[in-house]
Amino acid sequence: MLTARFGIEIEYTGITRAKAAKVAAEFLAGTLEDSGTYYGAKQVTAPDGRVWRFVYDGSIACERKSGEARIAASKDYSVELVSPILTYRKDIETLQELVTRLRKAGAFTNNSAGIHIHLDGAKHTPRSIRNFVNIIASRNDLFYKALEIAPRRMGYCKKMDSFLVERLNGKKPTTFGEIEDTWYAGYSGSRDVRYHNSRYHFPNLHSFFTGNRTVELRGFNAELHAGKVRSYIVLALAVNHQALTQRFASSKKPQMENEKSAMRKYLNRIGFIGEECANCRKHLTAHLDGSAAWRFRVA
Repeated sequence: MLTARFGIEIEYTGITRAKAAKVAAEFLAGTLEDSGTYYGAKQVTAPDGRVWRFVYDGSIACERKSGEARIAASKDYSVELVSPILTYRKDIETLQELVTRLRKAGAFTNNSAGIHIHLDGAKHTPRSIRNFVNIIASRNDLFYKALEIAPRRMGYCKKMDSFLVERLNGKKPTTFGEIEDTWYAGYSGSRDVRYHNSRYHFPNLHSFFTGNRTVELRGFNAELHAGKVRSYIVLALAVNHQALTQRFASSKKPQMENEKSAMRKYLNRIGFIGEECANCRKHLTAHLDGSAAWRFRVA
């Protein structure tokens, strides 16, 4: 489940894009330059030729530290780290160390910022895309509570649309074209615009249908805790693998007498096993009620 290619976007503030790029250039031993785009975007080209970008995002509430207080800051403090294409085994330690260094340099997150993970869609089929939607829909509430998605961010990562799920499972489309028509049903205007309104859901298929061929997961609060960032990536890769390999996924919500136990069992079922995933399991169950050891309450 850890072999799929992915990219990650991490939004934060606290330091400027220029400072963030300088930190990355020093760590990666890369070349720093302006990207030539709007709002002073910076990019760092690593020795392997891959480009790490630091761009402006208008949804971020810009802040900086003044002593111990956080105060409003200029747009220079709006930073979105956009990674190149990554693989887990090769790149996770580099990504985690970069996140740690940015935090130590003064970067921090607030409830306006998020994390988006783009998963390579090259191996997906119409069936696996349906599976993906159903997997997220069946665990909407559990995921949102486990990930503590901030109310302010709900407009940017809405829960899976029940009408879409019903249409998708009612029509049972067998081609990408049919799924695309179902995804955009009810929206007016061109499908080709970058910031199409359909994209603002936990799973975003707009990125899949507009040429990038990636499935984007948007349901993560921004974090500069390296362990939590890793847990989000592993969850995204595991759900992606489940969608690809499971013959059929239902959108029906499972019964959950005990949230923490239900999440633990689900994570184990999709591959969160062994010592390597222990911290990931811990992070993804920490905010749920109940006991991970017992399904039912003990009298």
